[in-house]
Amino acid sequence: MSVDLNGIGPGQVNTTRTQADKSSSSAPSPAADQAKAQSPAARGENVSLSNQAKNLKQLEEKLGDYPEMDDDRIAEIRSALDNGTYKIDAEKLAQKMLEMDESIFG
Repeated sequence: MSVDLNGIGPGQVNTTRTQADKSSSSAPSPAADQAKAQSPAARGENVSLSNQAKNLKQLEEKLGDYPEMDDDRIAEIRSALDNGTYKIDAEKLAQKMLEMDESIFG
């Protein structure tokens, strides 16, 4: 899983610490110690999925039930190729090629 931080890359993050940051980190506050001591559940941290994420998960589970290849369709095409009855619709093929080109190159 990846997290998008609005295009922030390693070269865009300010990693230098000021003198105030250095002095405050050397003496941790009591609140910081308490937050570290609490477990994530005790701090109330939780994760909730959007409806879209839930729908995608359900779709992924449904697709897992289908085979990657349709063996019957493959056998049908092989048979048509072997006996010379497989016909290619040149217009449909050209249209699909144009659509793919448009989707790739815009």
